[in-house]
This record gives sequence, C-alpha cells and structure tokens, in this order.
Amino acid sequence: MKIHEQIQGAVTVLRPEGPLVEGDAALLKQRLMQSHSASLGRFVVDMSAIPYVDSKGLEALVEVTEEMGRSGQVLRMCGANKTVREVLELTDLASHFDHFEDANTAVRSFL
Repeated sequence: MKIHEQIQGAVTVLRPEGPLVEGDAALLKQRLMQSHSASLGRFVVDMSAIPYVDSKGLEALVEVTEEMGRSGQVLRMCGANKTVREVLELTDLASHFDHFEDANTAVRSFL
C-alpha cells in the first residue's frame, strides 16, 4: 500500500492507495499513529483511493480512533466511496469518525 502525504497549512493529509486489508492495515495504523503524534492530531485520512476495507482495516481505523479519543480528538476522514461508507454503516462504526466529502473541507474543519 502506498500512502501519500501532503501538508496543507498545519494539517497533514494522508492518502492511502489500494484496498485496506489485513497486510496493509498494520502499516496504515502505524503511519496514522505517527501522524497523530507529529501533528498533534491535525491530520485527515483521504479514503478516495481505497476501494474496500476488510475487518483488519476497520480494526486499524477503530484503534487509531480510540487512541485519539483519549486526547479528545476524532479521526477525520474524507472521500470514502459508497462501498466503504456502507461497510462503516453496517458495522455501526460510522459514528466513530468525522467524515467529510473532500480533503479541503476536512482541513478547514480544524479552523
């Protein structure tokens, strides 16, 4: 899995590319935790290049969200396709994340 990083002001936007499945879930989790520490929680996960997620991918996202919750933050994500949004809804996990249509809107939410 490739993870592209872009800095927009004081916010880091991470854009993973490819399915978020077992092998890549740990890599993404590690990168998100690094971004959480380095950016004081000011980061967005752009899900637009993730076609689908499996249970390990969901688990990684939830674990990062729980860690962020300890400091009163919520994982901000954007661009999730219909399939990913449906998986989040069906698993009752959608409410664990702040979701935005695009990265610019998500970045502006920090202002």
